[in-house]
Amino acid sequence: MNEYPLIADHGLIGDLQTAALVSTDGTLDWFCSPRFDSPSIFASLLDRSRGGHFSTRPVDEAFATKQLYLPDTAVLITRFLTEGGVGELMDFMPITGESASEQHRLVRMLRCVRGHISFNVEVAPRFDYGRRSHHLNISEDGAIFDTGETRLALSLIREAGDDRAGLYEPTEDGDLHVSLRLEQGQMRGVVLETGPDVVPRKVAPAQAQRMLDETARFWHDWVSQSTYAGRWREELERSAITLKLLTYAPTGALVAAPTAGLPEQVGGERNWDYRYTWIRDASFSVHTLIRMGFVDEAAAFSLWLRDRITERLESDTGPLNIMYRVDGNPELHEEVLADWEGYRGSHPVRIGNGAAGQLQLDIYGEALDAVYSLDRIGDGIGHPGWLAICELLEWLADNWDQPEEGIWETRGGRKDFTYGRLMCWVAFDRAIRLATAHGRPGPLARWITERDAIYNQIMAKGWSTEREAFVQQYGEKVLDASLLKMSQVGFVAPGEPMWQSTLRAMDAELVSDSLVYRYDPSASPDGLRGSEGTFSLCTFLYVDALSRAGRVDDARLTFEKMLTYANHLGLYSEEIAPTGEQIGNFPQAFTHLALIDAAITLNDRLDDTAHPRGRPRRAPRVRGHD
Repeated sequence: MNEYPLIADHGLIGDLQTAALVSTDGTLDWFCSPRFDSPSIFASLLDRSRGGHFSTRPVDEAFATKQLYLPDTAVLITRFLTEGGVGELMDFMPITGESASEQHRLVRMLRCVRGHISFNVEVAPRFDYGRRSHHLNISEDGAIFDTGETRLALSLIREAGDDRAGLYEPTEDGDLHVSLRLEQGQMRGVVLETGPDVVPRKVAPAQAQRMLDETARFWHDWVSQSTYAGRWREELERSAITLKLLTYAPTGALVAAPTAGLPEQVGGERNWDYRYTWIRDASFSVHTLIRMGFVDEAAAFSLWLRDRITERLESDTGPLNIMYRVDGNPELHEEVLADWEGYRGSHPVRIGNGAAGQLQLDIYGEALDAVYSLDRIGDGIGHPGWLAICELLEWLADNWDQPEEGIWETRGGRKDFTYGRLMCWVAFDRAIRLATAHGRPGPLARWITERDAIYNQIMAKGWSTEREAFVQQYGEKVLDASLLKMSQVGFVAPGEPMWQSTLRAMDAELVSDSLVYRYDPSASPDGLRGSEGTFSLCTFLYVDALSRAGRVDDARLTFEKMLTYANHLGLYSEEIAPTGEQIGNFPQAFTHLALIDAAITLNDRLDDTAHPRGRPRRAPRVRGHD
């Protein structure tokens, strides 16, 4: 634990209510329970001494590791190669179910594949971000870490009567070391359970195997629903599994990432808590999941979104907040863990999110676009929901033409952001389409008036004749990659000269060897010190926009280059540093959503190029038989 692992040197496991990160050396260094947004139990990724960890590694310090997922699952395999033998660590969380639960299981199965191998298991929990102490109680069946309010119960996976399977060594800090020696063909390991009343229990290897088989079967069955059959199936299905892992099953809410405090610049102060549900990100997920055939997940989130629309908070920032806890609670008070070191010295370490109270007008367009996408597949909104939409749009009609904080949650004051106006246009446009398609009552005349006013305003104020491009905010010259959505949402035609000119301007200023910055920080109202990397989300938005604009070769090269920046498991954090290192919270849902959209759009355009619509497809020519 002397050094922090790279952010990309991790795999993700979860049970659809919470998740954990496991590094390539077998250390579980991030885990919150019982929910994504609960206080941490293991968080050495943010403070190696105060955060707590759960490590499993060979006694032999000279080992190499390889890491992969069991195909089409969220079962993570870490392979250890030593001189004496080869061992496998299989990490997974049995699926908890759709009812919110205080109890969760984390299984770490160890197998000796060849020779013999001994493992040291260190369990060092630090409850409530290290602010709550615990007592350790060891019994015949295992151990309990008890705070008085919650517990961790550790059980050994072992054969009946195998007293030599584990050797417990408690520490003065209330931590536990366990030694496990395995011969070829043997299975051992540990099961960790969290909850207020959990106790250790005997776990035979056959029981652990059943848990593994059931978990793998769940993921195989789920992935089999995918309808995608294009060129990048493996990458898209891994992204889809990642999105599923980031979904809180009891409500259908999608968290932006399972982590908090991972920096956008190592040593910098952009260290945010992403364990919440953004209206924007989750709304985009509806369209993306539908495109891959995962309709149930899209429909589940629609219920969560409907509840947020109908409850109408009526706060200072309008009827919707920009983000919520996974259960819909809008309280996200931001605080700093003042004594924490932060990842590689990146502090402050923030929990909660002060941006929750910002005014970001784009969320209304994203929410209505999600409703519209669901309606197109037959999952329409009912009468109460429609009335709530009408009330929401009444507020938006009165409030769209005002400064706001914008999609990037800048903390430098409210501005007239073009992207916010764009998505307000989307909100009215989609509502008009819904009302027209189903004969729903509504003030259509006013909606059309507002939609057209926004369109004219963007064309007049969001366009810079000097830059020959649409710009981030009115009266300024800064470019913004969020505007890559303009053609995707139908505001401009992909072949429109103004749009083609905008893409060329972004090529020159925001794109660095295929990677895309969200804006130029030196000229943007970010309000914070330091710099940041390229935004992986924006790179995939760029691929989508290039594909739609007919620049298919450019789009494919950019996409293929971007795939090389994934980690060894196909996962992406929020950003890519100038060195190529992944930085920011990990893995980020928004990035994987954009990856799926970009791949599907690009695949369709490649098919159109190879086989133009309306022309018969020629049989492939076989070399030597021309």
